[in-house]
This record gives sequence, C-alpha cells and structure tokens, in this order.
Amino acid sequence: MADQKIDNLLNLAMEAASEERIKSKNLNVGYDPEKKLWDVIVKYSGPQSGLAGEQILAVPLLGGYAVVTLPESEIDSYSHREQIEFIEKPKQLYFETFQGKEASCILPLQNGVSGLTGRGVLVGIVDSGIDFFHPDFRTEDGSSRILSLWDQSIPGNPPEGYVIGTEYTKEEINKALALGEIQGRRLVPSRDYTGHGTAVLGIAAGNGRGSGGANRGVAYESELLVVKMKNADKNSFPRTTELMEGVDYLIRQSIRLGKPIVVNISFGNNYGSHEPYN
Repeated sequence: MADQKIDNLLNLAMEAASEERIKSKNLNVGYDPEKKLWDVIVKYSGPQSGLAGEQILAVPLLGGYAVVTLPESEIDSYSHREQIEFIEKPKQLYFETFQGKEASCILPLQNGVSGLTGRGVLVGIVDSGIDFFHPDFRTEDGSSRILSLWDQSIPGNPPEGYVIGTEYTKEEINKALALGEIQGRRLVPSRDYTGHGTAVLGIAAGNGRGSGGANRGVAYESELLVVKMKNADKNSFPRTTELMEGVDYLIRQSIRLGKPIVVNISFGNNYGSHEPYN
C-alpha cells in the first residue's frame, strides 16, 4: 500500500518504470537520474534539526516547510519520521500565457484548419494607453499595426465630433517610430504609464515579435485602434464619460473603415445593485 504521507504523484513516479518516467512530462520532475536524487517539498512540525542527515540535504523554509534532497531509496523511511507530515513531488512551472491559451482552446484555432489569426478584424481597447514602440504592435517592416490612437489626456487635436484629447494617425505613429524613441515620443507623446493597456492589448492581439513568437496574442494579425482615457483629476481614475466616448469612437472608426471590431474594456467599477435576479 502506498505511503499516505507521500503524495499520489510521487508514489506513482516511484512505482513507474524508468522508461515511463522518462516519457512522462510530469513523473520525472524533481528527479536527478545521474545522481539518483529527488528534490521534494516537505511539510514538517517540530525542530529543524532532524530534517537533514547522511545523504539528506534540507533547506528549512518558513511556515513549517522544507525543500529536501535525498535518494529515492530513502523517501519511504524518511516519511516515517515522526516530525514529517507530508512529502510532495515538485511540479513544473510554465508561463501562464501558454497554459491560458491551451485551456481556452486558442492554439487549435490559430494553428488548426481554421487558421484564425484576426486578419481583417479590428481590435480596439479603451484603457491606459499603449507603448506603441513595442515590437508586438509592429509589422515585420517595422511599421505600426495601430490605425489610430486617441489620447484623451493630451489637449490639442481631438477627433472630429469630440472635444478632448488628441488623435494620432497611423502615418504620424510611423513617423515617430522612424525617428526612434527619443525624437519619436516628442512627435507622439502618448505614453502608457501603468502598462495596463499595453499588457491587455498584448494578450488580445500581440503578434509575438518581442518574444520570437513565444508570447503571441489571440488576434495577432488584426489591426489596432487605441483609446487612452483621460483621468478626471490628478492621481485619479477615468470616469464612465471618458469610457463611453472611447467606445463610441471605436465603433465609429469601425463603421468608417467598414471592418468588424472587437472591443476590450478592462476598466470597471462595483457600483449598482448586487441583488440577484428572481
């Protein structure tokens, strides 16, 4: 019977044949086949003095945990020590973007027969702005994927029909990119000071150029429309009025261009009734 102080995955790994462990993506994580040693996570109580020993190295952590390195042959007897409460096999960590895309079935859509890349679709955000110099928002020739950027916080040249901010065209953004960071940001001074809008748009539509294709977003061949909301007061957040105007602008741009649009809104509030519907 498997030792109940040892987690199921570690029991399974020790019972499996070496060939099965090598083929598995999980069973051999934590095991050094050359030294025949395991790194394991241990929950213990009592003094730390009894954690280490001959052929056993222990690194005590806060909260009654320790990382212990020991031969596989010693795991069973180690688990019978009175102070040992539980022994767990380590797990492999991954970039969350890979896990998220796999769980949401985005990868089969992008790479399968359908080949959905966002081409021909507009992706718009109303957020904290964008780092338009970021390579994920530029094409292979270095030009911008952003068709227009309305920064509500910079006075001077609002879009037609609106009264705040400045609208920057794709041509102006491309000129700024060609000038380089220092001069370019003088021509188009819009900045994403929090990085929130840049991160959101990267998830939605980044093309992965900044990571060699590793961290590609969902609609990575789409064209982009960006609204940076104005803060009503210093050290405050935007209001629903700025948000509504931003969404209105994006929809009007979509109609003008004759292209479908997906709008991402990651700003919100917790106002209103919280009573459930009957």
